[in-house]
Amino acid sequence: MELMTISELSGMFRVSTRTLRYYEEIGMLSSLRIENYAYRVYDEAAVRRLQQILVLRKLKIPLKRIALVFEDPEQRRLLEVIRQTAEGMDREIASLRTIREILADLLARLEAQNKVNLLEDTQVLELIQTLTLPETKKREEHTMEELNQADKTLSALKNARIIYLPPCTVAASHYIGKSPEDEAGRRLDEFVRGTELHKRKPDLRVYGFNNPSPSDEAAEYGYEFWVTIPEDLEVPSPLEKKRFAGGLYAAHCITMGDFQEWQLLWQWGQQNGRYKIDIREPFGMGGCLEEHLNIYSYYQTARETAKVHQLDLLLPVKETLP
Repeated sequence: MELMTISELSGMFRVSTRTLRYYEEIGMLSSLRIENYAYRVYDEAAVRRLQQILVLRKLKIPLKRIALVFEDPEQRRLLEVIRQTAEGMDREIASLRTIREILADLLARLEAQNKVNLLEDTQVLELIQTLTLPETKKREEHTMEELNQADKTLSALKNARIIYLPPCTVAASHYIGKSPEDEAGRRLDEFVRGTELHKRKPDLRVYGFNNPSPSDEAAEYGYEFWVTIPEDLEVPSPLEKKRFAGGLYAAHCITMGDFQEWQLLWQWGQQNGRYKIDIREPFGMGGCLEEHLNIYSYYQTARETAKVHQLDLLLPVKETLP
């Protein structure tokens, strides 16, 4: 098998390059460096490891537990991790099945009794207490296609927070090329720590977005970071001082690395009914932003050990007219 670049691996498995870099950062995936070649490359072992990670994630095994499995050379922990995950799911499934079957029985009884106003019906609780549950269906074997469908169904975003971001002045760090998040982030970090901006403005916020986004036509892409600043603060080159108009956003919190959940938030924006997606500036991601959470604590920590663990995915929206 030939070595694969990070963009090729990303395209093959439909995983963002940021996710691949995060997996490498936490020690779950390894890349190689070739002399006189600028990009990360991955061998057959790395590709197999990524396949394992993605399947285990579809099985709803958390990254921390997957890491424990890979830390054990003989993977003896795999059985324990699978057992713990399955037991947790059994509890969730039993609870959901109970609720679903009660709802079905309740619906049937209410329709039979022509009950229409549940809020004023004092017999509803008594009715629920008399419900009986059918036996559990026999287990069947499942295919990978069914696993993918189950993963899609269970991962569907049920709701998103609606927040308003106020207008503000920002210092923008933009870079196009190899590892743009790293380079743009390094410049922003030097600016914030050098000016002690987090002490002057402890309510600072950091946003980021692809600019431009990765594409099949271009080997390189860009990333832009913003940090909110006082209006009178000077911004040194290559950073730029910009004005952010703010606006209404649908927010969904993720753990660092779970950038595939952008698709879930986008689908929510298309289907929720009350809000619709509002494409606007900045146009790198159609107005979508990624906010690094708990950023004050991040800048209170030495750069060598500082980590961002959670982000808000921010989808620009506007309320639909009644």
